[in-house]
Amino acid sequence: MSDTASPLQRPLQETVGRYGIWSIGLRSEDAARRTELAEAAAELEELGYGAVWLGGNSTARNAAPLIEATRRITVATSIQSVWQQDPVDTAAEFTDLEAAHPGRFVLGLGVSHGPRVEQYRKPYSTMVGFLDRLDELDRSGKGGVPAGRRVLAALGPKMLELSRDRAAGAIPYLGTPEHTAQAREVLGEAALLAPEFKVVLETDPTRARTAARAYLAPYLELPNYTNNFLRLGFTESDVTGGGSDHLIDALFAWGEDSRVREHVEAFRAAGADHVALQVITDGPRDALPRQEWRRLASLLG
Repeated sequence: MSDTASPLQRPLQETVGRYGIWSIGLRSEDAARRTELAEAAAELEELGYGAVWLGGNSTARNAAPLIEATRRITVATSIQSVWQQDPVDTAAEFTDLEAAHPGRFVLGLGVSHGPRVEQYRKPYSTMVGFLDRLDELDRSGKGGVPAGRRVLAALGPKMLELSRDRAAGAIPYLGTPEHTAQAREVLGEAALLAPEFKVVLETDPTRARTAARAYLAPYLELPNYTNNFLRLGFTESDVTGGGSDHLIDALFAWGEDSRVREHVEAFRAAGADHVALQVITDGPRDALPRQEWRRLASLLG
């Protein structure tokens, strides 16, 4: 497709590029940080990243300031929880942001996790119902979210199939290249596959794995993830005690630049269109590791 095509006419594979940054910190609603977030987003665009993925239960409201501060980078939610947001409000916010900045926002939806959601029940059916309502609003002309502008957090086969059939693709979190290959088989060639992947820019094995374990600990309490690890061939001993070295080394890229690059590229070789990179440091989870983002951009070329 021609480079002159508008963002609305181009597939997401083209608009998000090869790499993006996944960040909880960039979704901050602290008004005192607005300038800091805007400057960080603008720098990510200049560094060549194609997308910013906003962690936590993020919405179009969190994306809007970053879009306003930049010229072309895609900003997406990763994810907006279907339990905590209403489809009517979601559609209205999407419509307003789309009118102001066409083609710049992508809605990433997810069902979160049972231990974190009081009303958690029938997550697959709840996601289908949320998508149905968005489609109804879109057909009625009341401002829905078209399938081509939404992606789903998906690990298992059923949610991956839903990502293929009712959205533009999937954004798996906390996976491996092996999971990416399996996801591509389910999705087929046309759908976007944009896995998140964690990077620790540290060459010392002890320091790297210590930082990785500290970050991974809360996720090992969530069955959605641990069950997926077991499906991928890891054992119960891998997912207990903070995670084995085998698990840590599969879920986090660390080491010399060449090793980090090879691990990231393994996702693309396995079928990923785009990799959403989350830089892990020993600082606060909502920090903006701008120096590390610069280094990562440099080593990825």
